[in-house]
Amino acid sequence: MTDTTSTSTGNTTPRTAPLLELRGIGKTFGNIRALNGINLRVDAGEVTCILGDNGAGKSTLIKIIAGLYGPTSGEYLVDGEPVDFSSPRQALDRGIATVYQDLAMVPLMPVWRNFFLGSELRRGVGPFRMLDVARMRRIADEELRKMGIDLPDIDAPVGNLSGGQRQVVAIARAVYFGARVLILDEPTAALGVKQSGVVLKYVSAAREAGLGVIFITHNPHHAYMVGDHFVVIKLGETELDQPRSELTLDDLTHHMAGGAELDALQHELERAKDPQVDPLHDAAGEGPDVQGL
Repeated sequence: MTDTTSTSTGNTTPRTAPLLELRGIGKTFGNIRALNGINLRVDAGEVTCILGDNGAGKSTLIKIIAGLYGPTSGEYLVDGEPVDFSSPRQALDRGIATVYQDLAMVPLMPVWRNFFLGSELRRGVGPFRMLDVARMRRIADEELRKMGIDLPDIDAPVGNLSGGQRQVVAIARAVYFGARVLILDEPTAALGVKQSGVVLKYVSAAREAGLGVIFITHNPHHAYMVGDHFVVIKLGETELDQPRSELTLDDLTHHMAGGAELDALQHELERAKDPQVDPLHDAAGEGPDVQGL
């Protein structure tokens, strides 16, 4: 599916449909409205950053995109076609993979086993099929090297890796299994500066590989380092939706921190600097008139 975009000369140039698009997405749980009118477009080779404070609705939005929840209202499109996912497997079959904050890894299992966890390769036929360990070890090592991770021992427990390296293993795993849209749920939240830098480097690498990346974070500095488009959600609604070209880091931080509320608070504080208080005594130094009390 394609649409067209008019140029200044009157000609039209084809514009491919986004990998993923949300139109007016809303989600309610009984009387509680978690999301209202959310629009989102994810193109190939771009990083779309979704920011918001705790309780803003980011987790609900992730679960809708990943197929865990169905939206109450609005439209969800993949490659320009409406979809109605009822499970994460259906989303994954369309190339939408989610790397959650807990990474869904088993710390005591080897790196290669975690790489294929739930999708193990087997050899043989019938009831005698066995795990193809050699092939899985080789593929995991090759894919991690493509991402710039050269592990000395692919058989080491994944729990021995740093937080940043485990994130990269999860990213490489998603890419190998056919992800076209990669959703990263707060990948730098529990990491230090150096390990956060490792993860951000591979977010950029995924973009360069042509993937559409959705980077969920509450850190505007990390978002601005890699983002191409920014969406700030507040109380389930869109507070900001702008490309990088129209936004500075200060602007993004301002919106993330509360924007209009902070401006209103500053205005109120400035008004309160010189409060008007009625004098307790008149000009002659006499006390207040208490006649009739």
